[in-house]
Amino acid sequence: MAVLLSPEFPVGRPARACGDEDASTLAGAATRRPIVGSVHSWDLSTGVDGPGTRFVTFLSGCPLTCSYCHNPDTWRMRNGRRTTADDVVAEAAKYTTFIRAAGGGATVSGGEPLLQPVFAGELLHRYKHELGLHTALDTSGFLGTRATDALLRDVDLVLLDIKSWDRDTYKKVTGRPLQPTLDFARRLADLGKDVHVRFVLVPDLTDDPANIEGVASFAASLGNVSRVDVLPFHKLGEGKWQALGMDFSLHGTPSPTAGQVAAAREAFTAHGLYAV
Repeated sequence: MAVLLSPEFPVGRPARACGDEDASTLAGAATRRPIVGSVHSWDLSTGVDGPGTRFVTFLSGCPLTCSYCHNPDTWRMRNGRRTTADDVVAEAAKYTTFIRAAGGGATVSGGEPLLQPVFAGELLHRYKHELGLHTALDTSGFLGTRATDALLRDVDLVLLDIKSWDRDTYKKVTGRPLQPTLDFARRLADLGKDVHVRFVLVPDLTDDPANIEGVASFAASLGNVSRVDVLPFHKLGEGKWQALGMDFSLHGTPSPTAGQVAAAREAFTAHGLYAV
């Protein structure tokens, strides 16, 4: 059944403590193999989905409706292909020698991968333990309660999108509340997980200095953020919005200038963070 977006989309139940097993752990899911998920695509990527060259699996389905999303075709699970974890891992295995030589790994992205926690957890576990790859989870954190401690043990790096510090702006950008992302970020800090924060700089939307300062101060307070990516807004995905018959509300918004991007990065570095 397709997952449709609605304001009532559940955040999910809190994850169980480390050591517990349920349907979202590898052990709990093993009796129901082959594990199947909705996959949008996979690709080899360098520089934007974690360190080195990476095999990136894009899962379908997302509870957020970000106004600058460049892949709105990933929002609904029904738009993906039903694919087994065996098939995805077999595809990744073709590139492991090259990936290791390039200092890379495997990233599970989306959409929002935690919308499919059993499938995402299976991929992460097998990428790490079967293929011996560095693993990364690319997430908004909104569904962080769906990530069990068992899943997170198989994650070497979390790419965490913090869209805004101002709550009203966050709701305007994503259609969802900010608090679940902050709660997940603090949980990752408690677990000592390596985190790269991603912040998209959108003129007249997320570029208010107080908003940037808020994200920077919060990220610095966590103690486990090793990098901040300040990503300039672009309109490369606008054609997808049009093809889907959707209104791209940021059509008239320009990309930030080099000076604006540099100023945002300086706000993060002023807090002792490494920002690029």
